[in-house]
Order: sequence, then C-alpha cells, then structure tokens
Amino acid sequence: MNLNSTLGSFLFVLWMSGICAGFGQENCTDYKLEDGVIFSVPGEAAMLNSTLLSPDILNFTSIPYNITWMNSKTKRKMSNQTGQTLVVRETLWFLNTTLDDAGEYVMILRTPSECYMQSTKLVVNLTVSGECGRPLKTCKHLPNGVSDNLNCPLRDYIETLESYNILSSLKWYKGCDPILDGETKDTKLVINSVKTEHRGIYTCTLTFTLDGVTASVSESIEVTINEEYSWIPQFHEPANEAVKAQKGSQFTKRCLVFVPGSERPFVNVLWIFRSTSVLSQPSARIYSSKKRMWPQDNPIGWSLEKLLIISELRLEDFNINYTCRVESHRGSSEGYFTLLPADPNIFLLIKLVFGGVIVLFVVSVIIYYTFRIDIVLWFRRTFSVFYTKKDGKLYDAYVTYPQPDTCGFSEEVERFALHTLPEVLEKACGYKLFIVGRDCLPGQAIVDSVEENIKSSRCFLLLYTASTFRKRHTSSTSGINNNLTESNNQNNKIESKTSDGSSLGLDGGDKVFSDTRQYLECVAAMHRALLEGSLKVVLVELEEITPAQLALFPESVLHLRKKQGAVCWWKNLQKTQGRRTCVRWREGEQKGGEDSPLSPSLSPSSRFWKEMRYHMPVRGKRVVSAEKNALLNL
Repeated sequence: MNLNSTLGSFLFVLWMSGICAGFGQENCTDYKLEDGVIFSVPGEAAMLNSTLLSPDILNFTSIPYNITWMNSKTKRKMSNQTGQTLVVRETLWFLNTTLDDAGEYVMILRTPSECYMQSTKLVVNLTVSGECGRPLKTCKHLPNGVSDNLNCPLRDYIETLESYNILSSLKWYKGCDPILDGETKDTKLVINSVKTEHRGIYTCTLTFTLDGVTASVSESIEVTINEEYSWIPQFHEPANEAVKAQKGSQFTKRCLVFVPGSERPFVNVLWIFRSTSVLSQPSARIYSSKKRMWPQDNPIGWSLEKLLIISELRLEDFNINYTCRVESHRGSSEGYFTLLPADPNIFLLIKLVFGGVIVLFVVSVIIYYTFRIDIVLWFRRTFSVFYTKKDGKLYDAYVTYPQPDTCGFSEEVERFALHTLPEVLEKACGYKLFIVGRDCLPGQAIVDSVEENIKSSRCFLLLYTASTFRKRHTSSTSGINNNLTESNNQNNKIESKTSDGSSLGLDGGDKVFSDTRQYLECVAAMHRALLEGSLKVVLVELEEITPAQLALFPESVLHLRKKQGAVCWWKNLQKTQGRRTCVRWREGEQKGGEDSPLSPSLSPSSRFWKEMRYHMPVRGKRVVSAEKNALLNL
C-alpha cells in the first residue's frame, strides 16, 4: 500500500467519525418520533415526511434553512441513489423498498442559529403468498341497499406528486381483479346500491415515474356489509342566512341536522365563530348547549340539535359569521348565519309617536285650561291687528249693582262699582263702562234708559252679593207691577225657555230682584243673552254664596252661573287673608284709590283682573263673518 492510498483512507475515516460525532452531539431540539408509521412491502415505493417544516416551528419563508436525512441505525446520511432513494426537500423517497430499509430515519433542520430534529419510522412487511392486497388493511362498513364510496388512503402521495408536477395514475382492484371504473385520478370508488357480494378486499394502486424510475404504491381496504347504516349529515339550520337581533337582548340560534339511516350516528356538532369553538359553559356570555339527539320515522334517520346562546348581544357580536360544523365518518358539512343589528321597530316607533302625541295633547289641554286666560289675553294683545276697532257700540260694558236702599247694597259694593272697577278697567285697561248711578241722565225714563244703554253696550256686568236676590214682599210688589207691564210686553213675557229647556224665571213667582231698575236691567240683558244671543252677561260675585242663599236666585241667573260661571271677587279677598272662609265686606278701604288690607292688587296683571279682562269683550270688536267671529271669540 502506497503512502497516498494510506493517507486517503485515514482522511475518510476521520471525516466519517466527525459526521457521526456531530450527529450524536449536536444540540438539536428533538421533536421525537413522528406519530404516523409508514408501512410498505418489498418492491413498492415508500414516502417519509416530517412535520418540522411548519409555520408553527419555523418561518421558513424568510429564514434560510438546510435539511438532512439520517439513518438512525447506521448513522449514515441519506443521499440520492438512482433507483433506490431520493431526497426532495423535506421528503425521503424509497423507490424500491427492501427489508433492509426498515428502521427509523431522522430529518435534521438547521438554520443559522437553530437546529431541529424528528424521527419517522418505516415498517416493511412481506405479503402473504397467494393473497392479493396489502398485509395491513383499513376497514370499511358499507350499508346494505344504499350507494356509498371508498376513499383511497393514498391521498398524501397524490398531493405530493402533484406539487412536483408529476402525473400519476390510480387503479382499483377487488381481490386480484382490476375494476375498470376505478381507473381515474379520483381517490373515490363509488359503489351503487351496495349488496352482499360487494364485501371483500379492495386495493388502490398508484403508479408514477420519479427520477426516471417507475414506481408504485398500494393500500388495501377490507369491506364488510352492514345492515344498519348512517349517511352524510343534512343541514336544516342555519341555512347560510342573515339573522337580525336587537342589541342588549338575549339571542339563541339552533343548529339542526338530520342524519339519514337506521344506525345511531356518531356525529360531532360544533359551533364556531372567529375560528374558535364555542364551549358548553353556561357561565360564559357566549356558550353552546349540550347535543340533543332523537330518532325520526319518516324519513328514517336521526335529528341532532345544538343551541348557540348569547346571554347579552354586544356591538362586537354583529356582522360576524357563526358556523355550525358537523363531523362524522361519512363526511362533514357546515352551515352558517350572519348576525346583523335589527331594524328599528316601526310599530314601536308608531306607538311611541302616538303615545307622545296623546301625552302632548293631554299636557296641552291641561296647560290651556290652567293658563287659558293668560293665553287668550296674550293672543288678543299680540294679534290685535285682527280686531276691528269700531262696531257702533258706545260702551264696552253695562255695569249694574245693588242700588242704595235695596237689599245687597253696601258702601263697599258701591265703592267697588264706582271706584275700583273704573280704576282698573277704564284707566288701566282702556275700557269704556256705563255704570248705573254714575252715567244715568237726569229725568230719563227707567225703561228707555235701560233699553238704550244696554243696546249700546257690548256686554252686561251684573254685580251681586248674597242678599241681592230675596223674596219680594206683597206690599212692594203691588207698587211696581204697573211699571213692569211695558217692559214685560217688550220682552215677550220673558217666562221663556232657554236652549236646554229651563225657565228664565224673571217675572212671576217669589224669586225676584228687590230693586225695580235692576229687575228691568236683568230682564233686558237676559232676553238678549239667553234668547237672542246678542249680548254677553258677566256675573261678578262679590260675596261667597251659601246653598240656602243660592236657592233664592232667579232661574236665569242660576242658568248663567251654571253655564259659564261667575267672576268671584270674594275668592281674591280670601286669598289675601290666607284662609278659606266667607269674607264680608267691611269698612276701612283706604281713600284715594289705595288698596285696603282686604282688597287684592289693583294691577291689571293680578288674577282677578285677568279673569275680568278675559270675560270682557275685545275693544272695538265687530262681527264681520262667521269664520272670523269664531277666531275672535277666544
């Protein structure tokens, strides 16, 4: 042996020792043995893959890496050998497997800073003499009487070859006989109307050419016939739909699946959203119920139900797909729905608007009846342009009150009629009043004066006290009957009927005025007010009236008092005193037009005078048309 050959042999041994030492001592993260074991038979191809090249372990798209396959038994690096082995990226191919190839093979993945390793086991079995098919077989139960299919277990081989752009062909065999219908790339073999004779060993064989070598690999399926069967699940709900719900409400949606067949199916039902399975934990805001299953008779099968429950809908729950997935050995299917926010409830909106209108109407009515006097006075003041200033009347009101030496007369009544009333209505408010006892012409006949001045007035103010009306004594009636004859004839015996049928009661009976002039005034006023409707009568009540005193009132006054009420001076006196008692007129009203302690303010803005102004006609008001008259009579 020469020196050169000796030195070469030494260097080879040293290099091999370094590789072995590196393989055993390199600090690599060991992912242990791959879960799947690869089975093969002599003469066929076998493909070994590793899961190291995964995004979960390494970002292999941006980090450079190197892959090495090693035989863990011989510590020999696997390399390409024509017709025997081929390394393509993370795949180790055995193109013509032998019994010696059995063992564990390690894939080592190195990066500039890391090292990973994982083992894959190859088992090589001998075929049984005289038997067609692989020694290890998968099992498949086909239901009798229905159509079904067989899936070839070589799907991984086909997908890997397709990634190399290598064509392959697939053939199906039953026992040793080829099935012509199975000569396709499709991994499925369809069996129509399964029968007893379809039981047996089915083998799918994949043939391909790799690295110039034609190789094949086979897998076998042992088929048995089952009288009971279940089929692919059929989705009923959800049906790929959009579902609307109200934010803040509780939401429930069911997943309803029907599995045809007589056999009780083994089916897994899952609710999924945002790529996460919903767990059956009622303590969570979003959870699923337990699966419920019950049999069906027509058609024969089983129904399954699982609820998705959201205890309170939030904004982030909307515009998301919620998927129900069903998985079984027959296959898997899924359905979904999209949760959308509900449209506004138009009926609820209508109810709210209608309720709001009703509330607004009720509040408006309450406000109007509470503040109607202020509203009407404001309207008259603001829209005074609507009112005509002249209508041919001389006076805004004809004022009558108990005269001296008659029942109901007092200095306070006279002061109110001759001083207080003009002080406010004439001086402050601008009304023009005809007041009996102040504006009468000397020597004028009573009947003519009353008739003429009432015709010249827009309204009639009747001031009375509790004793203004009382029973007439016989001695006094005989003296005035002749004076009343003409007036009674003029007014057609005012013993007429009002619109509601009640008697006016101004002549006859014992309920009369104690003063002749006031009687005539009331006869004329009541005739125009109640029968003709041409005069407005305003009752001004100066004292609180008891029921016994009210019983002595004429029917016409009672009718008006009931119909339109009276403006009560005594209520304002009670308010001033601070108690709800009957207040009599007393002496002591201050001179010079100043307020007495018992009188209310003389300001037109006080409550009593607002009410008086409300009942008084609008100054200069003229009836032009029915429409305008209705507006101006506010």
